[in-house]
Amino acid sequence: MSRYYSISEEREAVPLPIWTEALIGIEWLYLRSSPVYWGFGVPHGHGDAVIMIPGFMGSDLYLREMHGWLKRIGYRPFFSGIGVNADCPNILMGKLDKTIDRAWQETARPVHLVGHSLGGMLARSAAARNPFRVASVISLGSPFRGVRAHPAVIQISDLVRDKVQRDRPHLTLPDCFTGYCGCDFVEGLRGLFPSSVRQTAIYTKSDGIVHWETCMTGDGEIDVEVLGTHSGLAFNPFVYQVIAGRLAKR
Repeated sequence: MSRYYSISEEREAVPLPIWTEALIGIEWLYLRSSPVYWGFGVPHGHGDAVIMIPGFMGSDLYLREMHGWLKRIGYRPFFSGIGVNADCPNILMGKLDKTIDRAWQETARPVHLVGHSLGGMLARSAAARNPFRVASVISLGSPFRGVRAHPAVIQISDLVRDKVQRDRPHLTLPDCFTGYCGCDFVEGLRGLFPSSVRQTAIYTKSDGIVHWETCMTGDGEIDVEVLGTHSGLAFNPFVYQVIAGRLAKR
């Protein structure tokens, strides 16, 4: 059965403890000292493709730790190829689709998508539109239920949207970066999520960037809470342990 999760069309600025994001360095050090990072105590894969998708204002560069770890535990990791995640999401999704096609062709099997923050929203939308090439989606602090974020994040997204619309007026819609947009990216989030694609939604209640409740499906079998920061979800050993377990499911 396909599942529908409502997405709020409005963006809302909410007070969040953004200061906690400064603890990301501790999470990175904890990851490097964790047995999980070196491949101990987690199930290993069998060469399946895993595409990692960076969050808003990020690039594939900060996902190198995850890339190396996935390779160590038996997967074939792919960077997203979207460049910097600071463009119209619909344009970025077109680039992601090309990477999904390449990974699918090179491994001859459906691929797994792991997306951080906005990257997880891109992953969910891509899977909804092309379920036959996607085996699972794992989102890390992704507000796919509606963007309720720290005021600074809303302000930065407005600046990015204004720049995109100035630079590419013929490629973007007036409601770009909102739930009102009629693009394929938003339609993919708004519609039915395919039952053939396994879901995992990882969130942290100490998220200082987006409200944690917007990162959940409401299904206890899908949602997983971890301790940590929003930014540090890409370097969190608890997250890595969950990812390894979910990727190994058949």
